[in-house]
Amino acid sequence: MTFCCTDKATGPGFPAWVPDDARNYLAHTVDGEAIRKLAREAGCHASTVLRQVRRIETLRDDPLVDGALSRLGAMRTRAIARQATKERTQMTDFSGPDAAPDERKLSREARRVLRRLCERGAVLAVAAEMDKAVVVRDTGEGGSARTAVVDAPIAQAMALKGWIACDAPGRISRYRITSAGRAALGRLVAEQETRLRGFAEAQAGFDSGRAAEAAMQAEEDDPQARRRTLMHEAPLALLARRRDKDGAPFLPDDLVRAGERLREDFELAQMGPRVAQNWDQFLTAGIDRGVSQEPPRGPEAARARLTAALRELGPGLGDAALQCCCYLEGLEVTEKRMGWSARSGKIVLRIALQRLHRFYDDLNANGGGMIG
Repeated sequence: MTFCCTDKATGPGFPAWVPDDARNYLAHTVDGEAIRKLAREAGCHASTVLRQVRRIETLRDDPLVDGALSRLGAMRTRAIARQATKERTQMTDFSGPDAAPDERKLSREARRVLRRLCERGAVLAVAAEMDKAVVVRDTGEGGSARTAVVDAPIAQAMALKGWIACDAPGRISRYRITSAGRAALGRLVAEQETRLRGFAEAQAGFDSGRAAEAAMQAEEDDPQARRRTLMHEAPLALLARRRDKDGAPFLPDDLVRAGERLREDFELAQMGPRVAQNWDQFLTAGIDRGVSQEPPRGPEAARARLTAALRELGPGLGDAALQCCCYLEGLEVTEKRMGWSARSGKIVLRIALQRLHRFYDDLNANGGGMIG
């Protein structure tokens, strides 16, 4: 069975996010389908499919694009082999380190990573033969800070879709967000907001437009509602560039790294089943850690670190760190929300970061500082 560029669901072994030109390229190179046959099925001229195949072939010099195509080709080959043995499997049955992400996972991870790449001086660093990539932001004066960790399949998918592009190939290649990536981020965030507000197709509808507006207004007026902000640069990065009267940075690099670590745990903690977790309650209420037979991993471990950090900071300091580092809320908004005097938020945030830095130092010393 073949597939065309207009039907994403046709042909086993491919997630829905794979671009049409990549599908045609793999159909031609992996399945051996003729260009004219693919063009007939797509309802276009053969020269259109030929240009798609040639364009994808030129992109294979990019290590991430080459890795994505190799991964998808292997999935396609396995799917055809299973189909030949009359096994009824779906493409989502493939799992493991060599499987491509599905549409839902790619959207979730892309929101997290593309937000980071929108920050000034941020690049995605990819080393050959590594199963992870990192987002690194230039902090000035030769310094840098790691802001996110990305699985290789996610980075490969974003490169294949044109959301990131390599501007410095080498042993460690550097990627930056493209205009298509910024547009995709805006679309992904809008879709997430639509689902959270109850207007997704899978959600129950409202009886009238007035009821929908009332529900949206109630969420905006809720002081415990999560603040979701799309910013080109995090408030912590803006504050890190400020200088004291003597020219020293207002926030040293170790404090910036502590704040970034808190945000990384915050983002990882949102990936589990409790995606709508409201962390404000941990600033004033006790935390029930529970009893577990084995140490938590992945999102559960991130939740444990995050709740322990907020408990260590306590109300006030925890509010400043949570709202500025995790919710990406500006200092002026935080000062108004908390009822603080003007220009006092940066002092409170610096104190919170100092205590947070000590917390993570103690955590690393006890062997609990691994992420993931």
